[in-house]
Amino acid sequence: MPDNPIQFRVMTAEHIPAGLALCRSARWNQLQRDWELFLALSPNECRVAVKGDQVIGTVTTVSYQDCVSWIGMVLVDLAERRQGIGTQLLSEALSVLNDLPLIGLDATPAGREVYLKLGFVDECRLSRMEAVVADSFASQEHNPARPMTEADWPHVLELDRDAFGADRRTMLEWMFAGAPEAAWVLPREGELAGFVFGRHGFNFQHIGPVIAKDTDAACQLVSAALETQRGKAVILDAAHHSSEWLNWLEAAGFREQRPFVRMLRGKGSLPGKPEHQFAILGPEFG
Repeated sequence: MPDNPIQFRVMTAEHIPAGLALCRSARWNQLQRDWELFLALSPNECRVAVKGDQVIGTVTTVSYQDCVSWIGMVLVDLAERRQGIGTQLLSEALSVLNDLPLIGLDATPAGREVYLKLGFVDECRLSRMEAVVADSFASQEHNPARPMTEADWPHVLELDRDAFGADRRTMLEWMFAGAPEAAWVLPREGELAGFVFGRHGFNFQHIGPVIAKDTDAACQLVSAALETQRGKAVILDAAHHSSEWLNWLEAAGFREQRPFVRMLRGKGSLPGKPEHQFAILGPEFG
């Protein structure tokens, strides 16, 4: 028996500082309020790996009703890697989600090889896009996008349920509360053609989700959101279903930081309308 066997425990609020320390070591973007949201959404379904009295790994899960569940925040202390701890954490998460029909995650190319062995299959490609917004940046001329107001909530939630396929009200309200200046909507012919939210991070401002009925709407929304981020480093996790969208992001100054592969395990395909999801909320949330 090893002197300090690894134990897997339910994540609680007392583990948040350790989770943040792992984020900083890995140069990830999450803040304390992100961890607090994981525990609010899934109070008994996130796990930590503990060696002695030290947290050396984490994994989170989020379930969107009975539609789809998501695995994220698979973090292992640098000194403890290559011992199978990440795979064990994934097994813990899969055990938690065992009764649910569909499980998703967004994998790096290296992580993909592990997930394939656990029964995940490729669904689509994503790219984390990075830019530093110029101080002189100006939104598109005659851009009809405007800041979101409380009166827009019913329409935003309807659009999001239609595109994502499940109710994310709690999560979107959390985003609006944390960065109201990053929330924009696009009126068109008496209804909304799309919306964008954003959140603060340790290294970057994060733009997303971007939900829009077409590419033009997505570009107008991001253009408006960028105008509030002059001089700041921003990231956006872009879907690959529109080459016009990716070309516009590059023209706006974005470059790919790293690729992701969206992967699924279980029965069926993702709910909603993925073609209306131009940027996801983040790989940790789906």
